[in-house]
Amino acid sequence: MSFMHKFLGATAALSFSAVTAIAEPAVIYDLGGKFDKSFNESSFNGATRWKTDNNSDFKDIELQSDAQREQVLRRFAEAGHNPIVMAGFMFGTALSVVAPEYPDTKFAIIDMVVDAPNVRSVVYNEHEGSYLVGMMAAEASESGTVGFIGGMDIPLIRKFACGYVQGVKAVNPDATIIQNMTGTTPAAWNDPVKGSELTKAQIAQGADVIYAAAGGTGVGVLQTAADENILSIGVDSNQNYMHSGKVLTSMLKRVDNAVYNAFKQGADLETGIHVGGISNAGISVAVDEHNEALLTDKMMAATYKAALDISTGQLSVHNYMADNSCPVE
Repeated sequence: MSFMHKFLGATAALSFSAVTAIAEPAVIYDLGGKFDKSFNESSFNGATRWKTDNNSDFKDIELQSDAQREQVLRRFAEAGHNPIVMAGFMFGTALSVVAPEYPDTKFAIIDMVVDAPNVRSVVYNEHEGSYLVGMMAAEASESGTVGFIGGMDIPLIRKFACGYVQGVKAVNPDATIIQNMTGTTPAAWNDPVKGSELTKAQIAQGADVIYAAAGGTGVGVLQTAADENILSIGVDSNQNYMHSGKVLTSMLKRVDNAVYNAFKQGADLETGIHVGGISNAGISVAVDEHNEALLTDKMMAATYKAALDISTGQLSVHNYMADNSCPVE
């Protein structure tokens, strides 16, 4: 089981102290808040782990609007923070403008590629992990109908959905997969009420396992699934604990490691494109005391084999972002 185990200070306003020449790292969370129990919180956890391990401090901030992106980047750079890590693809445009202005500052952006000599771009093979949880969903489903609820309707989230569908169909070719996106604006990441409504609608159509890839909106999905006595699947962070015995698993996207490693390298941050997948433990599924009772030997054997096959290249999961299409629907 060694392979499986492997696989397996915020401020709300833009107030900064006087400019000083410091080398403190910084992380900027995307809309939805530092404690969204998902993507942003994973970033915070990575920064906090680095702080504990190194007895050092870092700066962080929660955005309140899209308009703040360039302003925060410039002020952190002016204050001497290095490196500066951004959690989320929405920083792409702002970073493309700001990075050339501060060539001596290293930046890291997660979920987007920005081509600049002082930028590390961290992207993930989310479709691989989504395939695995899709297999698990199909194994756990009694109705043969499962659901997917995404956040903002963008190619990245379609990538999650497509991988999930492929995994479900690999186990049950006759399965029905209901798919909904929460919205088309950034507000879709932080709307648990809408997540709850979509969950109820999918349950009414027969879904008994629902995968949420929707940031803070997913909190509403997991809560409603537990209330309605069906299973859910978490994303990004390990969300199994949120409803112990009701969350089948969580698709782990090790954003925490991306932040930790960037902070660890500091001003010597290696730039370029870095891809996290199953083969390098950048993507995995969560198994712990909160979901062990839900996982059958058959389910885990199939998941283990698929993970091994993906990591060795024997199994290829289609990447929606390669051509904006999904071969299995």
